[in-house]
Amino acid sequence: MVRVWLVVGVIAAVFYIFSIVDCALAEHDRVRGLPKAAWIPIVVVFPIIGGVLWFLIGRPRRGTSGIPRSMAPDDDPEFLRNLARDRESQERIRRLERELSDLDDTPKKKSGDSDGRRDA
Repeated sequence: MVRVWLVVGVIAAVFYIFSIVDCALAEHDRVRGLPKAAWIPIVVVFPIIGGVLWFLIGRPRRGTSGIPRSMAPDDDPEFLRNLARDRESQERIRRLERELSDLDDTPKKKSGDSDGRRDA
């Protein structure tokens, strides 16, 4: 009978340590139920019951990792904003190049005209 209680005690201790570590390492914005700051004392003060409650209620779900889901580019608002910003900058570059081209096409002054410079 002593062996059974020893095995149960070891399993309870492992479960207790695992639930504390899991609770401490969970991202605070992903924890469900209560804030993370409330879950840690619950798990520490009530070892078995707190651990069970943590795994049933507070632990983040498996499929909800911190990695954002991939979505199609036409559904991503940030991608669409970047497209609009790129389009505006390309249009601005075209307009500036056109203005520079127009400046290059204007007739140049003759050498006899006074432009305020004196060549030596």
